[in-house]
Amino acid sequence: MSLAVVNSRAQVGVQAPPVTVEVHLANGLPNFSVVGLPETAVKESRERVRGALLNSNFEFPARRITVNLAPADLPKEGGRFDLPIAVGILAASGQVPADALGQYEFLGELALTGALRPVRGVLTAAIACVPERRAVITAPASANEASLIDEVTVFAAEHLLQVSAHLNGIRPLRPAARPQLPVRSPSVLDLSDVKGQSLAKRALEVAAAGGHNLLLIGPPGTGKSMLAARLPGLLPRLTRDEAVETAAVRSLGATGLDPGAWLQRPFRRPHHSASVAALVGGGGNPRPGEISLAHNGVLFMDELPEFDRRVLESLREPLESGVIHISRAAGQVVYPAGFQLVAAMNPCRCGYLGDPGGRCACTVEQVHKYRLRVSGPLLDRIDLHVEVPPVPVEALHGVEPGSESSATVRRRVAVARDRQVARAGCLNHALDGSALADACALSRDAQRFLGRVMDRLGLSARAYHRILRVARTIADLAGAGEIGADHIGEAVGFRVLDRPPSY
Repeated sequence: MSLAVVNSRAQVGVQAPPVTVEVHLANGLPNFSVVGLPETAVKESRERVRGALLNSNFEFPARRITVNLAPADLPKEGGRFDLPIAVGILAASGQVPADALGQYEFLGELALTGALRPVRGVLTAAIACVPERRAVITAPASANEASLIDEVTVFAAEHLLQVSAHLNGIRPLRPAARPQLPVRSPSVLDLSDVKGQSLAKRALEVAAAGGHNLLLIGPPGTGKSMLAARLPGLLPRLTRDEAVETAAVRSLGATGLDPGAWLQRPFRRPHHSASVAALVGGGGNPRPGEISLAHNGVLFMDELPEFDRRVLESLREPLESGVIHISRAAGQVVYPAGFQLVAAMNPCRCGYLGDPGGRCACTVEQVHKYRLRVSGPLLDRIDLHVEVPPVPVEALHGVEPGSESSATVRRRVAVARDRQVARAGCLNHALDGSALADACALSRDAQRFLGRVMDRLGLSARAYHRILRVARTIADLAGAGEIGADHIGEAVGFRVLDRPPSY
């Protein structure tokens, strides 16, 4: 048979559209061409496949070889098509049975020795194989990733010879073992390690319970970074659906996916010199950025005013929608970006505004200009603004009485989250419209108190709704059905940037 058809998958965002690899051998002068909108790495597969077949002692047909990657209008990139092209040539030349190919999908890059190398995005391909009821044959490192999907059979092959032996029925491959899901280990970064900062710790708990974004404001060395790094330890373990969705994005990143840590919530910490493309994603062939790699986890942005203004403004849409749309001439890619933002900044340019020792030399104009680096629309999307003052020296020694561990706080957070999902189907930070009105019933005292606060501080309607959402979370942590004046008061206390500035 001079024609073989092999199943594979491309990668477009977090989608893995099917690609049919058609290999035809025809009479004529020896030639090897690949068509179907291949980019450079795919065109170079001709040399890798030829070398892998010859070095594995297969016969390389001295004929006119045409490889068509269908559909023709879908861009193809990377070395993921090396293995299906090689298998197609073997089937078209009669070295493996062509009738056995329909039940498999092939993904993998080939070394010149014939060894299989892992490729990115195999997890998304495995997810797409579920309705097709096909097994996946790929490299061992990629098989560990794909085998996270229980509904798909995955075969790991180290060499092209093993794939050939399996298809010929000589030595069948064994299905890859399912990875053992790790039990949550005690967090090395525990909340009890942070000395003092009771208000900031309480803000972390409220943020974790309601999914609220958080801004920590304080001078250098007060523990802002320590607090932010402990937020993932307060969040519940990912559900299976959340873990699969998060792992699918992480598998596309530069470092790939660690199957042993796939149930852990991501914590991303980009440097303030990061570009727009690095933060939200992009490139000629768009890749996920930091906000997508932090999906279902935490994005920590230290020194927030030091980020480029365009970078900060690019956060506004994904903070509201939970997705990021990256448009290029060839099409549009959509990545999930349901992250929780924790930002930190100094109160002024030098960082010591209000220091009793008089270390701050910033003028009122300089302080105002420094804070204007973060726009009002972005601050409006952050529910909690909390001051992190210096910790007294005496509080740094010994064990702090009454300090709670991350596990203790996490249990309260889990109960509050369950209450929110049962009531509205989402966390409080996502409440909007009629759902917000239904969930945030206020007592009479709370209504009067909130009215006085709005008049005195001149708050906007958006700030009013932010306060309601945070107060609802505080009430959920307390197990209260109705929002009281004390809950409103605490929520207002977490909005320090709404108060008149004191320079």
